[in-house]
Amino acid sequence: MQNTENADVYISHVHGLLHWEKNLPNKKALVQPLANGEVISYTWMEVAQQVRCMATYLLSLNLPKGTSIAIYGKNSAHWIMADLAIWMAGHVSVPLYPTLNAEGATYVLEHSDAKVLFIGKLDGKTDSWNEVKDHIPAHLTCICLALAPEFDAPKWDDIVENTAPLDQVILPEPSQLATIIYTSGSTGLPKGVMQSFGTLLAGARELQTKYQVTEADRALSYLPLAHVAERIFIECTLMISGFTAYFANSIETFVEDLNRAQPTLFFSVPRLWTKFYLGINEKIPLHVQKILFKIPVLGKILKKKLLTKLGLNKVRYAFTASAPLPTDIILWYRNLGLELLEVYGMTENCGYSHVTQEGNFAAGYVGNAQPKVECKIDENGEILVKSPGTMLGYYKNPEKTAEDMTQDGFLRTGDLGEIDASGRLKITGRIKDIFKTSKGKYIMPVPTEQKLGNHELIESVCVGGSSQPQPVAFIMLPEEIRHQLKENSKNNEIESSLKLLRNSINETLESHEKISFFVVVNEPWTMENDLLTPTLKIKRNKIESHYEPFLNQWAALKQEVVWES
Repeated sequence: MQNTENADVYISHVHGLLHWEKNLPNKKALVQPLANGEVISYTWMEVAQQVRCMATYLLSLNLPKGTSIAIYGKNSAHWIMADLAIWMAGHVSVPLYPTLNAEGATYVLEHSDAKVLFIGKLDGKTDSWNEVKDHIPAHLTCICLALAPEFDAPKWDDIVENTAPLDQVILPEPSQLATIIYTSGSTGLPKGVMQSFGTLLAGARELQTKYQVTEADRALSYLPLAHVAERIFIECTLMISGFTAYFANSIETFVEDLNRAQPTLFFSVPRLWTKFYLGINEKIPLHVQKILFKIPVLGKILKKKLLTKLGLNKVRYAFTASAPLPTDIILWYRNLGLELLEVYGMTENCGYSHVTQEGNFAAGYVGNAQPKVECKIDENGEILVKSPGTMLGYYKNPEKTAEDMTQDGFLRTGDLGEIDASGRLKITGRIKDIFKTSKGKYIMPVPTEQKLGNHELIESVCVGGSSQPQPVAFIMLPEEIRHQLKENSKNNEIESSLKLLRNSINETLESHEKISFFVVVNEPWTMENDLLTPTLKIKRNKIESHYEPFLNQWAALKQEVVWES
């Protein structure tokens, strides 16, 4: 795709939709699997037709231009269609995480001044529908998307069938407010980040150009579209490149969905990259892999088979973001032949900040600033970034906007970092994550967590213990091992490995940083128990407060590894 020919695609998502409707009307745009095993494909013409009909309906509601309209549901073809219809009708979309609890959903709907709610794909089992449905304000106009649960509201299909498509489309301006994205809320109340069409498309435009994304590419959408990373990677890139977006039906069908998509571009978060890695290592131990990989022909065949087993054998570029991925795991994937690139960014700059450059990978660094991005380190060590994706501000919160933005347009990221001679950025921690032990010594937990996260026995880790003289590491074992321990509670071998790990890590730490003991947690950290964000990052303050009441009694045991009972 030539930039000069399709410059109109880059102005807004609506421009992109009309472009592909005209130029590739019969090409598959969205592929939606159903629970019964059926798969429905929507061409660009079909997508545009449904969006035009829904835009007509939204205009018939006579809402003021720029009204907030919310979307609550898991990823689906109609989630994207709803977003496009909101924009085509001249309004602002407000996505809600499908796991948002009733309190959070109520807050976002009220704070955003939403007047309409699209209810999408929800089942009440792996999402918060059963809790939220009874808290939907009575005055809110609701519309049920395809795959929505039963609810007394007009249905998308009925509206589309009985409504004429919008013919005269008023196209948005790049500077126009497009969406209010509420941060996932690892601490405190979520903030409403205002992004324009221009800021949303800045990162997608660069991704399309740098990695030569065309209509021939394929991607699988399974991380929350309510989060900025998936919104940029799937929806925004889709609208400017015309590729085909496939959707995942459920966790149970994920491998099947992945193999259907055969993605050429793949984006995931550290938690899932780690699960893939641990799953392979359980079947073929690392020491065996190292031997086999060295055998010239067999090694190459095995690596390809492993990527095929993961459903990633067609991937040209893969990306990881949202939290640090241990270097050993990144190198493992790269050794398999997967071009795994780390991305650094925030909701406040549409994720458009830094990325690992091909051939310029360095352990512990997230990469170089992307084109038109400026980065510098403040006097207190904080990373400051100026990006084409920088937000318009926080909705109804000018004080916080002024606090997080410098006079010259740099975003205060809240991250601590350093830049090397090649311009590569290293994240060394979060300003707000630093804590004091009872001895009064400052601890930066992230570097220690990164070291611990390399180990095959650790799926997730949180370093805390501000009430203790030395830090404590809360350890979550991989899912497979947790299941094994439920069947056979003997854990001597695991405990011995964890003791060795603690001792080896402590040798690399300053005296005040050394881990006093590991706590092997009993219950996994999930979005449902509010210990993980929707992007699978740990909620540090929630985890620490959850275990804080037990720390003194665990410390009194004077054991290197404590098992939560």
